[in-house]
Amino acid sequence: MGTHEQPRPPLPPFDETGALRKVRAAEDAWNRREPESVALAYSPDSRWRNRAEFLSGREEIIGFLHRKWAREQDYRLIKELWAFRDSRIAVRFAYEWHDAEGNWFRSYGNENWEFDAQGFMRLRIASINDLGIMATERLFHWPSGPRPEGHPGLSELGL
Repeated sequence: MGTHEQPRPPLPPFDETGALRKVRAAEDAWNRREPESVALAYSPDSRWRNRAEFLSGREEIIGFLHRKWAREQDYRLIKELWAFRDSRIAVRFAYEWHDAEGNWFRSYGNENWEFDAQGFMRLRIASINDLGIMATERLFHWPSGPRPEGHPGLSELGL
C-alpha cells in the first residue's frame, strides 16, 4: 500500500458494529457503480475470485467492474452480514439487473472477505448464481445509487 493512502476504518479485528459498517459501505459503493472509487476499498495487490474469473490488483478490478456494469444494467444490490471474525467478514447478497435485451435477473451469492491491518480488502472470494425473473418480480425499487435507509434488506424481503 502506498504511503499516501489513509487507513479505511473500521479496522480489524472487527466487532459486530464494525463488520456491519464495512458491509453497508461496500453495498453503497457498489450501488454507485463507480469502478475507480470502488477499487480504492481494495488493497493495491488485492486478489479476487468472482465466479470463475480470477483478478489481481486494482487495475484488473477496475476493468472487471467496467465490463460488469456495462453488461448488468440498472444494477441494484443488497448485502447482508453473515459472519465475522478477526480480519474476515462473510456476506450474502442479491442483486437485480437486466441485460441489453431487457431480460431481468436476480443474482444470489456469498462473499468471503479478508482485510489487511489498514482496513483494505486484500482477498474477495465470490460465488454467484443468476436466476431469470420477470420485471414484475423485481423487489429492488429505488433510484440509481445507494439503497435508501429504511428499504428492506434481504431477510425482510424473504431472500
